Amino acid sequence: MACAAVMAAVRARLDANWTRCPVVYPNEDMTAPADKSAFLSVQYPVASEEQKTVGAPGNNVFREAGVIRLVLSIPIGAGVDAYSVWLDELRALFRGKQFDHVTTWAPSGGVLDDRNDDGGYWMLSSAVEYYFDLHA
Repeated sequence: MACAAVMAAVRARLDANWTRCPVVYPNEDMTAPADKSAFLSVQYPVASEEQKTVGAPGNNVFREAGVIRLVLSIPIGAGVDAYSVWLDELRALFRGKQFDHVTTWAPSGGVLDDRNDDGGYWMLSSAVEYYFDLHA
């Protein structure tokens, strides 16, 4: 799981720039919209930390590296053309960016295969690698 600072930075970026559909953050109410409209889930499936500098007490650098997973849940049967544009917009929002001390890299493209069907929704996702330097 990402540290609190990374999750806060990602939330702030999405809250300021994403209006296409509701966003569900980790451990928040995951009830799907009653009208079966699209929603976005944010996940942090992996993060690790390593010490980058040694010997400067109180000013050592520790780097957290991980993945931000953006999962766009779209209605079954709605096609992917319009929603692939949404996913591209999400990817652009995080592609090669620096915000609140978080640096992101190239996001993965969406995958289309049999795993996309998840009950009442079709899932499109992108994984964004990031790093975040902490000083301690």
